[in-house]
Amino acid sequence: MGTSHSTDPGLDRIQRWMQACIMTQGECEEAIQSRAAQTVIPAADAPGLVKPSATMQALERLDVYRQMYLLRLEEALATDYPTLKHYLGESEFFRLVARYVEAYPSRSYTLNRLGDHLPEFAGTLTDIPKPEFCRDLARLEYAVTLVFDEQETPKLTPEAIQSVPQDAWERARLKPIAALRLLEADYPVSEYMGAVDEENPFPQIRKRKTFVVAYRRNYLVHRLDLKRPAYELLSALAAGKQLGQALMDVCVPGRKPAVKESQLFEWFRDWMAEGLFQSVEI
Repeated sequence: MGTSHSTDPGLDRIQRWMQACIMTQGECEEAIQSRAAQTVIPAADAPGLVKPSATMQALERLDVYRQMYLLRLEEALATDYPTLKHYLGESEFFRLVARYVEAYPSRSYTLNRLGDHLPEFAGTLTDIPKPEFCRDLARLEYAVTLVFDEQETPKLTPEAIQSVPQDAWERARLKPIAALRLLEADYPVSEYMGAVDEENPFPQIRKRKTFVVAYRRNYLVHRLDLKRPAYELLSALAAGKQLGQALMDVCVPGRKPAVKESQLFEWFRDWMAEGLFQSVEI
């Protein structure tokens, strides 16, 4: 960095000007002439702020930082949304990232929360393949990210279950672990994620209601695909409903398909085995 000014603009102004140039997309000349940059330092004074090297002009050197910034943001978002990147492909995903960070620029010292608005943003686009599918896929990956970052809570023990009197179960509340998220989607996004991870074949990308719970066990994130009644029951329990009321809401007489007692037993057996609950409250 250098300056030809008779008055040094000061490190603070140069840093703010550099930030404005880096975060403004388009050509380097456009970034320098942007309102954000010129609010700090006029465009006419900009060339004197960066010294040329033996091989690069001043603006070319500035452009190196600008290009690396966007690449770093793409890298961070690809870490949280690898399946979305797989579906869109590298070039289309990078184009999505460029537009997204322009609408939702990083405002934090950490990039952990950079992608918080990506699901809703993807759903607003009309020029990407199947934007609704992309939205649901991003919603699932965002849920997985939240589960990964969530605090660790103990799981419900067999001893705690056995200590609950039989006549108290109807009014009991099962408290889920913190690292758990439930998702209802319009597309088979969990199946697609599994196919990318080579767990199963790729599904057809067409509208089909699907339900999934993402959770962390032994510091690994897992997904469990659910049928609608199981999803509704687990959602009711996660929302704090008493067990008796939650079962009544799902086991409605005449419901199609009917929920059998054996199915309920299998669901609770699997949920307990996977450690989805941390305590029973009476």
